[in-house]
Amino acid sequence: MTAVFSHGRLRLYLLKLLDDGPKHGYELIRLLEDRFLGLYAPSAGTIYPRLQRLETEGLVTHTAAGGRKVYEITEGGRAELRQRADELSTLEADIGAAVEDLSALAGEIHNEVRGSVRDLKRELREVARQTRQGAWTASATARPGSDGGSARPDDSPLLAEFDKRLAAFTVEVGALVRARRLSDNQLRTAIRMLDGALEGLRRLFR
Repeated sequence: MTAVFSHGRLRLYLLKLLDDGPKHGYELIRLLEDRFLGLYAPSAGTIYPRLQRLETEGLVTHTAAGGRKVYEITEGGRAELRQRADELSTLEADIGAAVEDLSALAGEIHNEVRGSVRDLKRELREVARQTRQGAWTASATARPGSDGGSARPDDSPLLAEFDKRLAAFTVEVGALVRARRLSDNQLRTAIRMLDGALEGLRRLFR
């Protein structure tokens, strides 16, 4: 969001949010996160220094409530909003465009992650099938007088453990992708990790 909030624009947007009513810093962070559909949230280290500067400039004041500072816009802050009304309108339009771009990018990355997870699950199932088949063949070959018909491909404790770990892995990865708001870098790293794990298994079973 550096481009959207460059050149003091975050400062202006904080004044706009406070013009709607007094708020503490955490509320401002959550409002910004909601505005960007959860795809961006400024850190406390980004918000609080700006609030402090706004207060130093006489554009906001604060009172203590419940152990938190509640910030309120002053008449000087409202005067700046009026003076920069055109800039604020442009900022709102830029934020709307940025949200659309972020939503599209998040959708693409989400589909890539889901596709990678599906591919990995499919490959792991095939590895498990081939491993069972190999164990069945080895067992049948090693057993004197056996025609292979009575051996079970799933009677190995290690194979049972493999199935258990595979199921737990796919469930946890799916839950992590659905439940967490991952950044673009985290999602790209996750995709690379899945691809790397899959390639490692391919090399192992060649």
